[in-house]
Amino acid sequence: MLSLGLLGWAAAPDTVRVGAFSEADSSQALPDEWEAISFSKVDTRTEYDLVRADSTTVVRARSDGGASGIATERRIDLTEYPILEWRWKVDNVLEDGNARTKDGDDYPARIYVTFDYDDLGLGGRIKMTALRALGYDEIPTRALNYMWANQVERGTVLENPFTDWVMMVAVRSGSTDTGAWHTERRNVLEDYRAAFGEDPPPVNGVALMTDTDNTDGEATAYYGDIVFRSAEHPTE
Repeated sequence: MLSLGLLGWAAAPDTVRVGAFSEADSSQALPDEWEAISFSKVDTRTEYDLVRADSTTVVRARSDGGASGIATERRIDLTEYPILEWRWKVDNVLEDGNARTKDGDDYPARIYVTFDYDDLGLGGRIKMTALRALGYDEIPTRALNYMWANQVERGTVLENPFTDWVMMVAVRSGSTDTGAWHTERRNVLEDYRAAFGEDPPPVNGVALMTDTDNTDGEATAYYGDIVFRSAEHPTE
């Protein structure tokens, strides 16, 4: 009987790690393969660094009236790896944060999953071109935004107040769970279908953002490892 190795076949991994922060050197400025993203209309940036916390390395984000993020480009096929899993902790929520208003569109922690424009079709490309013609230079790719909210109930799904290209999911809300680590799991494939009414193109990136520019508040958050899992993979 031939072994699978002799046949030249190897099983696909059950997980894809897009944020292996626990393996990073805490003396680094940013995790490997992650880079800073900023916004031209926001003068103050959120500070991101790697720190040791609870015997592991995590990303710390500190924002004082500012906004910026860090992001990594990764292509993920959600038919193979639909489950997104991550750990996070926040020290506080933003009292004036409100996901339904532009003035309240701030969050102590959020994770963006972005999708490939090229597979959105002609209608999507026309919309993108029109928005850029109107001066919106920093148009996000179509995205799901998993957020730690305040004035909306946990489980709420709604449009971002600035653009319907970003749909937001309140994974946690309010101050009850602050100060402790929480592990979250979301089926991104199902979330995309529910939010946009169609099958998603491939994921093309993941971003972290702690922002307080609209409310002029302060927030500190910590982000642990981020992985995509196959639907059959048992959670750890």
